[in-house]
Amino acid sequence: MTVAGKTIAVTGAARGLGQEFARHLAAAGANIVVGDVNDCTATTDLVAETGGKAVAVRLDVTHAASAQAMVEAGIAAFGRLDGLVNNAALYGALHGGRFDAIDEAEWDACMAVNVKGIWNCCKAAVPAMRQQGGGSIVNIASLAATFGMPFGLHYTASKAAVIGLTRGLARELGRDGIRVNALAPSAVLTEGTNEFFGDKLDRALAAVKAGQTIQRNLAPSDLTGTVAWLLSDESAFVTGQTIAVDGGTVML
Repeated sequence: MTVAGKTIAVTGAARGLGQEFARHLAAAGANIVVGDVNDCTATTDLVAETGGKAVAVRLDVTHAASAQAMVEAGIAAFGRLDGLVNNAALYGALHGGRFDAIDEAEWDACMAVNVKGIWNCCKAAVPAMRQQGGGSIVNIASLAATFGMPFGLHYTASKAAVIGLTRGLARELGRDGIRVNALAPSAVLTEGTNEFFGDKLDRALAAVKAGQTIQRNLAPSDLTGTVAWLLSDESAFVTGQTIAVDGGTVML
């Protein structure tokens, strides 16, 4: 399995999962384009420590022009775009609670980032992939969608939309040699998870772990191998799939 020599864009890469994806893929020999609304200097520093190459862009996935600028920066730096990891999402900043108490503006913001953001980034990336004869897109969904997480319906619904978007895109883009898959992780030990659950974090992580066959909580490093495999040519006949990386909670 190799991603060496491929150019891969990772959204939401300033911290957490996106940062870990960028670091791991760079260490495996990929050229990385990192994008986030926040500064990605810490991520590019980590990539440099691996001996890898990265360019960073300010990225607001809710704006198509911003997504297009990210792709153009990658092509300018590395000449091509082979992969896209749609990781950017509203999560830690969201407020949980009963479905009928969710603020409408927060609902709309969640959909704008978590769903429209993937649409924008795919619209920007697909022409470059199509021109070179193929590519691989990995969308980050969630156990929230596959299990049906309560008291966070905006997040749950947005991640269910990611799965539907993945399947529809896979059917549209297969003829272009572009594969589209999704990952559905359980709660990952990241800053976003800490922020989302707040003072309920310990109880939430214990509940998640109790529902798993593998009795420990998910670390970012548990996801990097699956992402790299989906971006590599070793998964060349895999598309439209949602792969649960959740310790055996939901067995799809």
